[in-house]
Amino acid sequence: MTGTDIARKTSVTRSNSSGAVRLPDSPATYPESMGGPGGQPPDGASEGVPGGGEDEYRSVVFDESFIRAARLQELSAQERLADHAPAVRRRHGLQRSLSRQALILVLLIVVAFGTAVYMGIHRPNRQTPLPRAEPLRMTVIPLAPVHPVPGAGKARTLFTHSPAAQFRIGAAGINLPASRATVHFSEGQVVTALSTAKDYLVESSLNPDVLSGRAVGSVRLLLDPQQLDQFDRSIDHPAVDGRHAPTGWLVRFDHTKAELADTEIRVQGTLHATEISPSTLEVTSDHTFVYALRPAGSHGPVSLFTVRRQLVFRFDRADLRLHQADLFGAYVQAGPLSCSDDSADRLRPLLAGQKAKPGGPHAGTDPYATGRAAELCGTLSASAEPTLP
Repeated sequence: MTGTDIARKTSVTRSNSSGAVRLPDSPATYPESMGGPGGQPPDGASEGVPGGGEDEYRSVVFDESFIRAARLQELSAQERLADHAPAVRRRHGLQRSLSRQALILVLLIVVAFGTAVYMGIHRPNRQTPLPRAEPLRMTVIPLAPVHPVPGAGKARTLFTHSPAAQFRIGAAGINLPASRATVHFSEGQVVTALSTAKDYLVESSLNPDVLSGRAVGSVRLLLDPQQLDQFDRSIDHPAVDGRHAPTGWLVRFDHTKAELADTEIRVQGTLHATEISPSTLEVTSDHTFVYALRPAGSHGPVSLFTVRRQLVFRFDRADLRLHQADLFGAYVQAGPLSCSDDSADRLRPLLAGQKAKPGGPHAGTDPYATGRAAELCGTLSASAEPTLP
């Protein structure tokens, strides 16, 4: 065989009908990069290929499946004309796979960082600080009569001829209003707040032991623990400073001057509950209490003494659970009293036939002083006293 015949045998024959490329069999097996180990086509040997019985060389066919599996792709003629362009390029499948993996990795890092930041801000073991109970702010205003205090032999006679004639007796005069749930508190919690406020009014305004000054424990038990220091200081060291007057917390008389002539105390007023924050209920009360008094240790004539108490209670969820109240504000008017008498510690009522002492408050008011509240005094209207025949 001449060199010309060998060159003709080894030349590549292109088939116009099938589109396959025929190569010599023996020296040219499929490279691993294009077909995998062993040099077999990706989809197996093509049909219709001679087995090599007649020719010295068997033929191998580059079919469509082989070309799809190739990792290298020949550039087009136009692409090869570009400067410094290589003859072949890698397929983009691997590149796209790597791009997806990188994107997933970035997303995982962002999620992990966001989770760490969230857990740092909202730690499960972080304790929400409890609301701080505000100190009680109080104002006690004595009301001085213009004329001598009217009196009678029986308390019933005075009540019948006074503005308190239609008042109810005792706790029956402290009525709970119709209640309904708020945005953040249930109906039961609202009822609890109102009931606790009523209990405080009963203990601090109607309890005979409290009125006589013999005890304060039943009132103290109903207060938020954060207010107990202020309450105890008020009882132990009374002061006219708007913060430590016992008569701002409760009603009590000077037992050496006066005592109850009738245990049936007349009461009338209102209670109202409202939500002021997602964690706080506020109850406002406005009640008038009318007491029948006589001189201590005697059977002298009876006179009436009136106290109007406007209180503001606040309740958080702990207060509701423990049946306690934060007494936020107290505005008290009481009479008949003398303006010159100290009404911060105990009330010293003017009794039947007595007149108010001359003069206003017993000390001047210094607007530059910060340790003492201004002392106020009013005049008791004649229409607030019994009109006897």
